[in-house]
Amino acid sequence: MVDRLSVEVAGLKLRNPTILAAGILGVSGDLLVKVWKSGAGAVTTKSLGLEPRVGYPNPTVIQLDYGLLNAVGLANPGIHEFAQEMEKVKSSNATLVVSVYGFSPREYREVAGAAEDYGADAVELNVSCPHVERLGSEVGQNPKLLREVVAEVKSTLKIPVFVKLTPNVSDIVEVARAAVDAGADALTAINTVKAMAIDIETMYPILGNRFGGLSGPAIKPIAVRCVYELFEEFSIPLIGCGGILDWRDAVEFMLAGASAVQVGSGIMVKDLGIFSSIVEGINLYLESKGFSRVDEIVGLSHRR
Repeated sequence: MVDRLSVEVAGLKLRNPTILAAGILGVSGDLLVKVWKSGAGAVTTKSLGLEPRVGYPNPTVIQLDYGLLNAVGLANPGIHEFAQEMEKVKSSNATLVVSVYGFSPREYREVAGAAEDYGADAVELNVSCPHVERLGSEVGQNPKLLREVVAEVKSTLKIPVFVKLTPNVSDIVEVARAAVDAGADALTAINTVKAMAIDIETMYPILGNRFGGLSGPAIKPIAVRCVYELFEEFSIPLIGCGGILDWRDAVEFMLAGASAVQVGSGIMVKDLGIFSSIVEGINLYLESKGFSRVDEIVGLSHRR
């Protein structure tokens, strides 16, 4: 089962194709280790910047019938303060992806470089957070700026660089091309969809920041479509993310073209057992269909 489910994404070897998505339980080393021991193929930290950031006022998260709506505002202790937490993760032999952000190409490079120095196995550039001004509203939607950010990070890093794309654009392929041309090693699709909710009694927006990012089952069809389109255009590995609740969702993403999948809000709907459940389900699916390895189904929907 281990051999059948192991995958490689841009040179990064994973014991199975499931990855903890950024922003979910990635706030401490202990929680990341707990996720790893629950069966994830890799874990991703909460997005980290160069300096500590308080984030937005409460309420920052709303649970909806069809997913989660959040506007946390990238609250984090900063990459250097988080180094001790990263040490805990590395001591458990977990595969660690560090999500990073910055407010300039140089700042992205500095944060990513620090993550590499502290032991990250890969970095994921958060250029797609839809509720942070000066960040996702510009970088992830601006091909020229995105190209500059990716090129700056790639100029010094030796570990793989993933770029997490926003769905809040008219053409995700156009934006992705800028990242690929600049040297991105893999693409993660997708981050949350810009959304909001209003309380009809108070008549005010519910989130402290008014606007937030929608995740969960509601965005899965959008994410699958994005992965499918990206697979048609690019040869670099894709990581599917958005609304994965069980192995069927994971298989759907892989058939669309994802080499691995990220699980985030699904943990809130279920529990940490979701990782082992997905892995077991994929394994049984492969057996039932006569496949010897999981990578044999990647992009298979394009060939039928």
